[in-house]
Parts: sequence; C-alpha cells; structure tokens
Amino acid sequence: MTVATAPGKVILFGEHAVVYGRPAIAVPVNQVQARAEVEDAPAGSGTTIVAEDLGREFRPRFVEPGDRDALALAHTVGNTLKRLGRPADLDLRITVSATVPMGRGLGSGAAVATAVVRALASHLGGYLTSRDVSELVYQTEILHHGTPSGLDNTVIAFGKPIYFVRGQRDEVFWLGRPFWLIIGDTGVSSATREVVDDVRRRWETDRASYEARFDAIGAIVERARQAMIDGDLTELGRLMDANQRELKAIGVSSPELENLIAAALSAGALGAKLSGGGRGGNMIALVDERTRDTVRDALAFSGAQAVIVTQVC
Repeated sequence: MTVATAPGKVILFGEHAVVYGRPAIAVPVNQVQARAEVEDAPAGSGTTIVAEDLGREFRPRFVEPGDRDALALAHTVGNTLKRLGRPADLDLRITVSATVPMGRGLGSGAAVATAVVRALASHLGGYLTSRDVSELVYQTEILHHGTPSGLDNTVIAFGKPIYFVRGQRDEVFWLGRPFWLIIGDTGVSSATREVVDDVRRRWETDRASYEARFDAIGAIVERARQAMIDGDLTELGRLMDANQRELKAIGVSSPELENLIAAALSAGALGAKLSGGGRGGNMIALVDERTRDTVRDALAFSGAQAVIVTQVC
C-alpha cells in the first residue's frame, strides 16, 4: 500500500478578485489533511475508488456524467495515469478520505485530488514535480468550480505560502515571523462555483464598479505580502479588515460570517475576514499567543460549528 497526504488551505487575501487577474495570497492548513491509499488489486479487476467520506465505492469507467463528486475523482485518476504513461484501467484500489471540511473554503476538493495524484505517482514509480501535481489538480478543480483561479491547487501542491497571479505568477515566499490563524466555521455550506458564477454575472452588468473593487483588493494584497515578509502583524490585521470590507461590498459576505468576524475582533483579534467563496463557509482571524485562546473561545460561544487553530510558518 502507498499512502500520500495533502493539507487544506485558506486564502488570506484576494479571493474573487484573483479570478479577474489580481493577486492573491494563500497558505496551507496542516491541521486538516486529505489522505489517499493506493494498493494493487486482483488481476482483471480494474480500478476501484473507495470514497470513505461519501460512503461510496465505484469504478471510474462507469461513472455517470452528472455525478460530479465521483466524476472529479475519476478524472483525477485518469489524468494522472495518462500523465504517467500508464493504461487507463489498471488493477488498483484507491481509498480516499479527508478531515478537510467540504464546502467551507478550505480546498477540500484540491486536497483530495493532490493526495490521489501523489499516491498514484509514488505507487507506480513515477516522478511528478509540485508544479506537475498542481497542473493535474487544476483539471479536477475545473470540474468542481467551473472557472477556478488555480490558487487552491497551487498552494496545496506546493504546501507553502503562495503569492499568486492567475496565469502569470505563483511564488513561494518566506515570512518575517510565524503567525497564528483561527478558522471559524459558520456551519453554512457554500458552493464556491455558484458564488463565483454569481459574482461574474454582477461583474458583467456593472464592470466599472467591480473592476474598481478588484483593483482595491489587489492593492491590499500587495501591501499584505510586504507585511508578511516584514513580520508586521498589526499591519497585516488592518489589511484583513480592509479586504473584508471590499468582499462585503461585492456581495459575498453573509450574516453568519459577519457575526463571527465581529466576535473575533471584539475578543482581540488583530484582523478578521471571510476566506474562500463566502456566503457561508469559513472566516479567519489573525491572533497572537496572548489572544489566541480568547478568540477561539469567543468564536465557539458565538456559534462557530468548528474552530481550527493553525500556525503559519
């Protein structure tokens, strides 16, 4: 048996604007993981995928076109085998599971796909660079999100903080000092693809206004990158608040997100914002060691369905 894992992720700055050519910053969340196990199956049995979190077992070649979750896994396996120069229906049993919550902006689909790609490559004796993995996972992201930015697959495949400009740059960069994030789950499921599509429709009807918002977000991202390099957490928190104001203005926040953001700030967070597609899912709060436990407890008390504390290094 061959096992591979991949972390979740959060977008620190730039969600939605990144789809329109502005920069974004994302970091891995190692406290949640996707896991893929690959083992040889009896001769002639073909490939079987066991999706433990979905409670399903299926053959990729027989997946129905409308079965999006199964189709994404099947495409991940098929694309990887093709990239490795191997037949499409090898005798393999692939088991996938994850502690990365689905529909919460933590990159669950990209994490699972990354783990599958890595496990297959290792099991079959192939070699794929982090960029190769990212490119393969991006093809899966298209099935999940329609017009993905490419950010999720990049940060998860590289496993490091990433400064990203769609189609132009994806750079690992180093932090001036580690910092703590607290991730609060609203408990509201949100489909990133639907929110991204809705923002696009709004952009098409009011391009000037939305372009100005995206420009403002892009400028915030640039300042945030420098603050992270400098280790200036006070400035980083202020920039998170500024980014949240822009995200709220383009219509992707929600009462549940605003409630948790306000709770975090009242408890001493340096900054707080939604992360990912919005309209549910997760928010993130920047804290230091002094306020970490207080903010965590405040989020739980204010209705967060789950709270993750993670250090970004």
